[in-house]
Amino acid sequence: MCSILGIINFKDSTSGVTQTVLNEMRKTTVHRGPDQNGFFRSENVCFAHNRLAVIDVENGLQPMTAVFEGKSYTIVYNGEIYNADELRKELSSSGVKFSTHCDTEVVLYSYIIWGRGCSEKLNGIYAFAVYDDANKRVYLSRDRMGVKPFFYTRLGNTFIFSSEVKAILKHPQIRAELDSEGIWQMLYLSPMRPSNNGIFKNIYEISPGYHGTFDTDGLSLSRYWSLEAYEMWDDEDTILEKTRFYLTDAIKRQLVSDVPLCTFLSGGLDSSIVTSVAKTDKKNGETLSTYSFEYEGNQQHFEATSFQPESDDAYAAWLAAYLKTDHTILTVTQQEIATLLYDAVKYRDYPGMADIDSSLLYYCREVKKRHTVALSGECADEIFGGYPWFYKTEMLHRDFFPWIHDPESKVFLFHPDFAKPREGFEFVKQMYLDSKNACPLAPNESEEMKSSRIATWLSVNWFMTSLLERKDRMSMASGLEVRVPFSDHRILEYVYNVPWSIKFKNKVEKSLLRNSMAEYLPDKILNRKKSPYPKTHNPEYEKIVTRIFEQVLADSNSVLRDILHQDALTLLRTGSNVTWFGQLMGRPQLIAWLLQLNYWFGEYNVKIV
Repeated sequence: MCSILGIINFKDSTSGVTQTVLNEMRKTTVHRGPDQNGFFRSENVCFAHNRLAVIDVENGLQPMTAVFEGKSYTIVYNGEIYNADELRKELSSSGVKFSTHCDTEVVLYSYIIWGRGCSEKLNGIYAFAVYDDANKRVYLSRDRMGVKPFFYTRLGNTFIFSSEVKAILKHPQIRAELDSEGIWQMLYLSPMRPSNNGIFKNIYEISPGYHGTFDTDGLSLSRYWSLEAYEMWDDEDTILEKTRFYLTDAIKRQLVSDVPLCTFLSGGLDSSIVTSVAKTDKKNGETLSTYSFEYEGNQQHFEATSFQPESDDAYAAWLAAYLKTDHTILTVTQQEIATLLYDAVKYRDYPGMADIDSSLLYYCREVKKRHTVALSGECADEIFGGYPWFYKTEMLHRDFFPWIHDPESKVFLFHPDFAKPREGFEFVKQMYLDSKNACPLAPNESEEMKSSRIATWLSVNWFMTSLLERKDRMSMASGLEVRVPFSDHRILEYVYNVPWSIKFKNKVEKSLLRNSMAEYLPDKILNRKKSPYPKTHNPEYEKIVTRIFEQVLADSNSVLRDILHQDALTLLRTGSNVTWFGQLMGRPQLIAWLLQLNYWFGEYNVKIV
């Protein structure tokens, strides 16, 4: 994986962009690509790139330029293409002569040969831009699920893009500004955000499955991929067979790497499937490396809930022994996850999931010491129906996102003049309704199937994108590439149309996934109830963040002193509990999130406008 950066102006020029400014912007995301960097400059286009070398380490330097039939094209690309071999053969038959084995060159020639139709042919995770010199335009594209980020802004006639917001904010003429819409997104939705919005005023993101061009006429974006609803005619055996094929094919395709590769193994269903398939694909007796994650003191303090009925650690170790993997258990202390809260903000560019982010950052740094590529189990719950709102209809049939139990749980902490809660709620509620109404439905849907589709649609477009963003930022902060096989668009396209009666057979969550992959797992793992990404249950963590919180409030420069009201401070100090996002985010995470918010305002010099 890598980072991309571009500054483009076709009406004037980019001659006023100094190399110093371009390089300083590039350096803000060097963590995404610590192996190599490069630049491209022309009269109208400046590209910069940081590379994490994974395929064809020696020859994949970017920006990459190709001349075909006398015309020049230059690409900056972040991603992995999993059908690169097939595309390489097809492009070769069109007269392309490749000089490298890396997928960057495949993506570049895909645009050269197929133009705007290239993105539809790609299977993978990507964000890229191609400068088409002959036509004086830049082609832009982002993968279907939004696994890889693509932020942008406009500055007069200049178009600026990057993998992360921090690079855009490093431009000397761009300020970190937050308007009411940004505040409402932070207070009502965080750690989620709309997929086309970067929280800061005038900073946007290309939506998943979109592509477009920037030229003398300006920016034009459109969908190249849409999820389609249709009536499924396959019988149950065929459905199981096709689901198994799509999933195993996706996992096997994503095992290609010229650098050390491992899997994240929690002991839950999703990561266990990925690991088991990866293990069976290992050749010549190679040993697969696996990692599981734990918090110091969790075994002593864990309390079962309906959302997390049991701890993961024993299951991960058991399955690793069963599969004979080289397994490592990474354990983080309470102090370490508290210390990394601010680093997590810097890598995500805004307050996220508190210790859920900072612990993942810690784990990725540790994994990077031995491996450069990892496979993970994200996206299975959103696609196969693993969350309570899929089958608890009272959670879905209300006028707000089902994973946010109390929309006002954070907002009430803030002064009304800052939060404008009434207007904010209506604004965000309308986002929810617009998204829900956009859900693709087939004719004459049953209410059960309609609810299933809406739950999937909302989960994929909101919940999943937030988790993918977390995984991308925390892993790439460590120079670690994490691949997510469940995000293969073919899986979603098919499973979206499978009847809910098969997905939830015998009222068992993710029945389709369990039944289709039964041959890969022992019953002990196959029949486990869903268990989410682990969080700390150690009360020491809450003591640490509460102590820091009091220190922040004592600082006269603290933003929190100005925007929190006194009643909220009293409530926070009395130990009242609150759950504000899914089941992972409780009172300790709320205090930690407030610490992140205070730090963010200062570190990014955020101005309210």
